[in-house]
Amino acid sequence: MTAKVALIGAGAMGGAIGTRLLETGNRLTVFDLDPDKVADLVAKGAVAAPSAAAAAQASDYVITSLNSPKIVDIAVFGTGGVVEGARPGTLIIDMSSIDPDATKTLASRAAEAGLRWVDSPLSGGAPKALMGELTLMAGGTEKDFDDAHTVLKHVASNYTHMGPVGAGQTTKLINQVLCGLGFLAVAEATQLALDAGVTAEKVPVALRGGRADSAILQEYMPRFATRDYRRTGRIDNMVKDLNGAQDLARRSNTAMPLTALCLEVHRMLTAAGLGGEDQAALMEFFKGPTEAPFS
Repeated sequence: MTAKVALIGAGAMGGAIGTRLLETGNRLTVFDLDPDKVADLVAKGAVAAPSAAAAAQASDYVITSLNSPKIVDIAVFGTGGVVEGARPGTLIIDMSSIDPDATKTLASRAAEAGLRWVDSPLSGGAPKALMGELTLMAGGTEKDFDDAHTVLKHVASNYTHMGPVGAGQTTKLINQVLCGLGFLAVAEATQLALDAGVTAEKVPVALRGGRADSAILQEYMPRFATRDYRRTGRIDNMVKDLNGAQDLARRSNTAMPLTALCLEVHRMLTAAGLGGEDQAALMEFFKGPTEAPFS
């Protein structure tokens, strides 16, 4: 079954989601403030909308893929926003990674306008979206969770209901803690391999299937070793997410010393002008004694 979907936000992640939805036969109407991003999807079969309201008016489902609660708020409730065009009962599927409490507020306001809300942040990045293999953790009612699957089944191979609205975003923060620490550990281990004279690219092969194995190890140690900084994510996005995890930890009275250290390393890289680089650029922090860091 295909669906009529509005996509609000066609950046790297939104663009990949939109591409996959088009490839699987869905009707996609797209709005983004960047006309070039819209044009990329139009060339693949999408219809451009002049506003988020117009995109929502033409659709049964609205996917938002944006960078902050403020931007989601503007896109949904601002002038020309989703609320102005969406029919009563329309399901908003927010695939942004934002604060759980902000999500609860946004969902409550949407309900007052007669709209439904599922927060469904993701893990896997653009490459997994293009393959339909994202991991999604969702918050919302059971009914809305099931309804959202009509669309999300095209982009995800793992889709889990975590609880009420906001639970998906909480789970995403947990995911980012694990990923951030994983990236940092693999980068540090890669530098040790390089300094000790071991072929770092062979380490993931040697450890495959053991307790230290992980998707991050398999994908990123070869990239760390060769300084392959092709971007599939951004260091400054990890800063945003780890800040969110720390905020949640303070509200929950949870001690997270390792996350604090990981966040500071990412902040240092961002301060050095590398915030827009891929996680692979963590190797700039671990450069050897004869190399100038952050250069």
